[in-house]
Amino acid sequence: MDNILEQAYSAESFRRQGHELIDMLADYLADATADREDVRAIPWLDPDKQLAYWQEDFQKPLAKPLDLFQDVIAKSIQVHRKRYMGHQTTPTLPVTILSSAVTAALNQGMGVYEMGMVGNTLEKVMTEYLAMKLGFGREASGFITSGGSLGNLTALLAARAAGSNVWNSGYEDGKRLAVLVSEEAHYCIDRAARIMGLGSEGIIKVPVNMKFQMRTDLLEQCYQQAVSEGKHVICVVGCAGTTSTGSYDDLEAIASFSQQHNIWFHIDGAHGAPAAFSPKYKHLVKGVEKADSVVVDYHKMMMTPSLSTALIFKHGGDAYKTFSQRAQYLWTEQESEEWYNGGKRSFECTKAMSALNVYTIFRTYGEDVFKENIEQLYGITTTFAGLLSSNPNFELAYEPQCNIVCFRYKAEANQDKLNQNIRKLLLEEGRFYIVQTVLSGQTYLRVSLMNPLTTESELHTLLSKIEEKASFLIAV
Repeated sequence: MDNILEQAYSAESFRRQGHELIDMLADYLADATADREDVRAIPWLDPDKQLAYWQEDFQKPLAKPLDLFQDVIAKSIQVHRKRYMGHQTTPTLPVTILSSAVTAALNQGMGVYEMGMVGNTLEKVMTEYLAMKLGFGREASGFITSGGSLGNLTALLAARAAGSNVWNSGYEDGKRLAVLVSEEAHYCIDRAARIMGLGSEGIIKVPVNMKFQMRTDLLEQCYQQAVSEGKHVICVVGCAGTTSTGSYDDLEAIASFSQQHNIWFHIDGAHGAPAAFSPKYKHLVKGVEKADSVVVDYHKMMMTPSLSTALIFKHGGDAYKTFSQRAQYLWTEQESEEWYNGGKRSFECTKAMSALNVYTIFRTYGEDVFKENIEQLYGITTTFAGLLSSNPNFELAYEPQCNIVCFRYKAEANQDKLNQNIRKLLLEEGRFYIVQTVLSGQTYLRVSLMNPLTTESELHTLLSKIEEKASFLIAV
């Protein structure tokens, strides 16, 4: 046993394997822009076959971990490929592969200062800088949590804490809480409300317009209907932008409504809030600084590894009201607001020091790298929309505001089925990875242009491939 442990902790073995791994990953990154036919964005394998492969693999002795890593890379989606256009997963900047290794090596906890001295400090620096970029005042602050779903849940819990004492006393008799949210909001908002015990009746979905933005002209009507049903609306949620279409809600209109009724205003800006870094696109988040809380995913448009989500509060003290409780073994001062003890504000106690990744990007490249990424991706999306609009075989669902485009191949009959089968063929071929969604009851192909190295050439090829698949499917 001791011999195995000594081998497992060998610094020299790690040094040798580490050099080999960096070479392997560098080859992977260098290959990302290759145009060879064998380069695929997704090496599709049926789920049952995938399971069978790894069940068999699990029984084999492993000569060296590099063989396993090579296999994992070969059988995984390749987000750094120029033809990866699927979900909102960023091709991480290579420098964050290095910072992630440091994070794994240090293995810091974040709940209490002495276990997360650097991590808690970096979170304060980064979230307050982000708050400033979003237009908040000096009193704004926040922390980093593991994903937009947990960030949005925490924000809704803060909204509830601001209007009631449920955290300590439980629900008051007859008090039915509710939230107002766009019908195009991410499903995690619905899930968060249900986790909080609001049930389906506590989730009031506001209809959207033809651009899939919340119809703010209906907010008052939805609110008054809720009040007439005995509901207490604790929060209104705006999107910047929505998951399916990337649409930005009118944040200023929602802010005015929330101020009028003294309701907590939360923004799910997981994907689109970093538009604030671009002078060209910052108008899309006009009004964001009027929100009480905002969620921003560093791991989407800010090129850091998953999961890393900033939750910003206009009034930093609101963060402490969400999870106020005693933990004598962690904190000497139980009731005080201490930014350096992360567990006082976050659902999590032990979590990764993910702040190091985005901090490393800022220190290495400065904030202009985010500006360039936003403007490159939003710009190439405008180009793609133009290609679709000028091609009579396709129709756009809407004019895109960011880097998400929903479109479909036109057909006289069975249009939904045709587009579903087109995607299936693309998936199996593997050269391109795109997804699909349902808008207004109809199936659309969905592209998220997340890779700044993707060019107009790949977009032309994608449309040609779709036309080729459509012709084949129609013929058979």
